[in-house]
Amino acid sequence: MRIISGKYKSKKIETLKSNDTRPTTDKVRENIFNILGTIDGSVLDLFAGSGALGIEALSRGATEAVFIDGAKDAVKMLYANTEEMDEDIQIFRNDYLRALKALKKRERQFDYIFVDPPYNKGLIDKVLVAILSCDVLKNDGTVIVESSKDEDYNVGPLVSVKDVDYGTVRVNILRVGE
Repeated sequence: MRIISGKYKSKKIETLKSNDTRPTTDKVRENIFNILGTIDGSVLDLFAGSGALGIEALSRGATEAVFIDGAKDAVKMLYANTEEMDEDIQIFRNDYLRALKALKKRERQFDYIFVDPPYNKGLIDKVLVAILSCDVLKNDGTVIVESSKDEDYNVGPLVSVKDVDYGTVRVNILRVGE
């Protein structure tokens, strides 16, 4: 897998060889960033895995990225994939809820939050509620959810501005309602 565009175009991204992870395909990642357009501001990559989404965002102009994953092997891979990058990067091994609470304590807010949890586990509803209750999304921020196209979830007060299926994958771009 490689970074598609920007400063780190063609940078190789190592992925885990495991049934527990499912890296975002190049096609889906390219389409996500085509929808988002110019990336400027801070990025939170929840359930980061290899970090491909956050690294792609940095490559396209994000000012910083915070990567969160609970798996030891994923965090090790994140360090390997970002070690030669001269960027404002933080990597934490933690479950999403503890991480969001810690970010709230530090009064951190993000312009973009990528949510790509294990498919069909019923996590998306909980993650979206936690993002809002921990106040880690800026008022004009964007949440990008990647899920199975068959997975239903409630976006709460967020508004879906783009909802697209790519084969078995669904990408939903959410913003704070007005």
